Amino acid sequence: MDFFGAQAQARRLTLWLVVLLLVAVVGMVVATVLVVTLAVALLEGGQPGADPLGLAFDPLLLGGVTLGVLAVVVAGSLARHLQLRAGGAAVAEALGGRPINADTRDPDERRLLNVVEEMAIASGLPVPLVYVLEESGINAFAAGHTPQDAAIGVTRGAIESLSRDELQGVVAHEFSHVLHGDMRLNMRLIALLYGILVIGLVGRMLLRGTATRRMVRGSRQNNAQIVLLGAGLALMLVGFIGTLCGNLIKAAVSRQREFLADASAVQYTRNPAGLADALKRVAAHAQGSELRASQAEEFSHLYFSRGVSGLRGLTATHPPLVTRIRRLEPEWDGKLPEPRQASPGIAQQEPEATRTTTAATAVGSSAFLASGGELSQRVGEPRDTDLQGARGTLAEIDPRLLQAVHEPYAARAVIYGILMGADPESRTRQREALVDAAMPEVLAELDRLDQPLRSVRPGQRLALIELCLPMLRQLSVAQYARLHECLERLMAAEHRPGALQWALHRLVTVGSQGVTSSRGRRLSLAQVGDAVELLLSSLARAGSDDQERARAAFDRALGRLDMALTLRPEPASPQALDAALARCRQLTDVERARLLDAMLDCVMHDGQVAPEEAELLRAVAWALECPLPLTLN
Repeated sequence: MDFFGAQAQARRLTLWLVVLLLVAVVGMVVATVLVVTLAVALLEGGQPGADPLGLAFDPLLLGGVTLGVLAVVVAGSLARHLQLRAGGAAVAEALGGRPINADTRDPDERRLLNVVEEMAIASGLPVPLVYVLEESGINAFAAGHTPQDAAIGVTRGAIESLSRDELQGVVAHEFSHVLHGDMRLNMRLIALLYGILVIGLVGRMLLRGTATRRMVRGSRQNNAQIVLLGAGLALMLVGFIGTLCGNLIKAAVSRQREFLADASAVQYTRNPAGLADALKRVAAHAQGSELRASQAEEFSHLYFSRGVSGLRGLTATHPPLVTRIRRLEPEWDGKLPEPRQASPGIAQQEPEATRTTTAATAVGSSAFLASGGELSQRVGEPRDTDLQGARGTLAEIDPRLLQAVHEPYAARAVIYGILMGADPESRTRQREALVDAAMPEVLAELDRLDQPLRSVRPGQRLALIELCLPMLRQLSVAQYARLHECLERLMAAEHRPGALQWALHRLVTVGSQGVTSSRGRRLSLAQVGDAVELLLSSLARAGSDDQERARAAFDRALGRLDMALTLRPEPASPQALDAALARCRQLTDVERARLLDAMLDCVMHDGQVAPEEAELLRAVAWALECPLPLTLN
């Protein structure tokens, strides 16, 4: 699936979502007006000389009802949006999820983290937070506004019942939602639809309050209780209409995109049997994919499979399991596997070969395979070779570092060690710059890991940074401020800060803090010519200090863009590169795709891509919100 096309489609669906929401609100307004009209006619009809219809259709009354419904819907949507500002973590915690400790000793949880980390490194996304839901059903979800605040949630039933290949298919399905904009769309859907569900929730509260009073007072009923009962029933009726509209909207948006996510998961893993078998496990499981959390219905469109039993037919958010399985396995005979009893430690029962891939069988971690062509076509489209490359990368990294990235203090030490300069003079000066800024525990870890950090090779640095990001995103405000100060000191103490060092710093900042959404009018390449010139000049110089080779690389990129640009004679400052990147993030999707293809031409001018060039290219693409897979072939 085309990454930029999928993003554009998600934006179009958002517009349709707003239109459908307005239609639903109009329906609720009409229903509320009818209820109020009927109530006024009944209450005032018995009064002498009363004109019930005139009172019911009073413009002030109708206007007040309309404004009241709109106010409730808008207030509810805004309140839910504010509650979900934290991103995927807010959804996971609302469903009762528990974040998996990065250093967990549970083999099933460790296996899930490995699968998620491999998929993130392969696809060029930051490693998301991973939550486990203590539910016996087999299900999963991805939630968040951006890849930087994303969270993957998986039920206990899934991690204890699914094999590694089946679990990988489920995780790949969820990553497709992240890559193709479904996750952001689903979060907007939650906030917008919550507003039209609030009226029904208020009705339920009134009915419960009335029932409680009757239990306390016994037979002492009065007119206030009758009014409350009537108002509760009326609001329940209007809320039913809102709930029905909300479920229809969720179903309309979600069903087709589930098919697309299944297809993308197969493309990522080249293993349709893994995903098909996972769906069969759901069908054979006693509880299926049902979730029992109190807010499960609100998030029903996020799940891997149907999580709420009541949504069927037109309101079903997911296609039938049989249909999904047959699309993956057309020759399926309809037989389901024997239900596998959820048993802790299933990861320990699997053959070792299914859980690890050695560097010998994977794409080399320092190799960045490319054969030219359109780089933009590979954005957001990882393949099985990328997964193999991710496993190979992890297999080659020193085990001490792999353990360190999952520990709070050691993860920051790994980041500082990677961002230190290569020459001894810079490293000594940078180490001294950290003395007054970094925590003593972090400095101790930095000294302990000095030897393995010095042995980190190009091609491994991005993976280590990605693995550290979940720990960095859990820092407090004060801790992150200290981290940011340390990053600034490292850059200032660098003897010759190059584009690669800047890109790695930028990667840490963007991955831990997130990307500020670019607002305003989208721009063309011609409108950001100075920024493009600066980025391409830095990219051309990254592969070689030779001026002629840099000019050849720069000219190759210009051939793709057909722009009148000039190679900058001097290296750009980090501040100038930050400004240039911010401008390029305002490009349209089509223009961003052209820029990425020009960047590949720049680094491929001599027919090969050095590991340093590959890291710079992926880091810049990530900052442009265009995740590049681990390998390009």
